[in-house]
Amino acid sequence: MKTICSILFILFALLPIEKNVPIAKLDLKKYAGTWYSLYSIPTIFDKGSRETTTNYTLNQNGYYNVVTTYKKPGDEKVYSRTSKMFPSENGSKGALQVQFIWPIKVDYWIIELADDYSYVVVGHPDHRFLFIMGRNPEMPKKTHDEIVARCKAKGYDVAKLTSQLH
Repeated sequence: MKTICSILFILFALLPIEKNVPIAKLDLKKYAGTWYSLYSIPTIFDKGSRETTTNYTLNQNGYYNVVTTYKKPGDEKVYSRTSKMFPSENGSKGALQVQFIWPIKVDYWIIELADDYSYVVVGHPDHRFLFIMGRNPEMPKKTHDEIVARCKAKGYDVAKLTSQLH
């Protein structure tokens, strides 16, 4: 029995489990611009929103001015809200913080970013939310499925992902 437990422990230790960590490299200028929120495990600010677009403008003070536009369920009116996004104080490039309401900041971790900055996956250290965003309002199904599989391996409850497209 002791041998079986030891073997199981070694097998589990060797399983490839992805860590939920922010990316190490981020070009703040390349990240600026418009992103379409395609799928999400939403925050309290995003629940029920659809057709969400976020524009990040890097200002001379080193943080982003953020404008998010969206529609509410059953309503064709376009709403918007502003916020700020700051580089993290811990120095990690992909660990940012967003401020919806002063002085509160929320961790905003870029956990995956395409080499060409065509898509980004934003998460949280405690898996509280997840956003799959792209530079275009659509994403190939294969890319989506691969991203979702990697997010699941990082511990996100991907069953909670909702489409923000409609």
